[in-house]
Amino acid sequence: MQEFDIIVVGAGHAGCEAALASARMGMKTAIFTISLDTIGVMSCNPSLGGPAKSHLAREIDALGGEMGRNIDKTFIQIRVLNTRKGPAVRSLRAQADKMAYANEMKKTLEHTENLSVIQGMVSELIVEEENGKKVIKGIKIREGLEYRAKAVIVATGTFLRGLIHIGEINFSAGRMGELSSEDLPLSLEKIGLKLGRFKTGTPTRIDGRTIDYSVLEEQPGDKSQVLKFSNRTKMKML
Repeated sequence: MQEFDIIVVGAGHAGCEAALASARMGMKTAIFTISLDTIGVMSCNPSLGGPAKSHLAREIDALGGEMGRNIDKTFIQIRVLNTRKGPAVRSLRAQADKMAYANEMKKTLEHTENLSVIQGMVSELIVEEENGKKVIKGIKIREGLEYRAKAVIVATGTFLRGLIHIGEINFSAGRMGELSSEDLPLSLEKIGLKLGRFKTGTPTRIDGRTIDYSVLEEQPGDKSQVLKFSNRTKMKML
């Protein structure tokens, strides 16, 4: 049985940041993902920043996070939005090469000291009684293997009892074509956690061959200044 200081469940954006922060602070860390091929995947619009989230990306970077550096390595366009308005509503946004972004994040995880990247669907939290209190002791994956830890971070995103709706049809999935986690929610409820459900909508994709580009206006990236998300990105990298 392997033992860690911290186990992170899920290798999306939040899970990757949590695992990297833990490992970089010297904690023996493991991050679990259903598939090693979907680490750091940008599911919908492959971009970072914008009016609602650019400040969050900057705050993550200020705390030593990886997201800003990763987008600086992999963006295909970057520009400042709302330049015709006041400074309060201006924001930085980068469009990413989504495959390059995910591959670069995976490479970062795999080359980080103190961090083990493990493929497996976490099915259960191991909780034991200590001095009359319930204490987390680790996790169990679907194959029955147990991994012990002093703390567990759950960063499963849309995968807990994930449900996809397309018109009047619905079916279980974490993302399109990926398994949802059906057992872990039962384990969370068993220890007294109440679960809810959020909804996210994805716009309809259209066939590029059906678009009349002649009537559209191109929005190029901003080349008048050097733009980046991370203060730790070296100029020679851009």
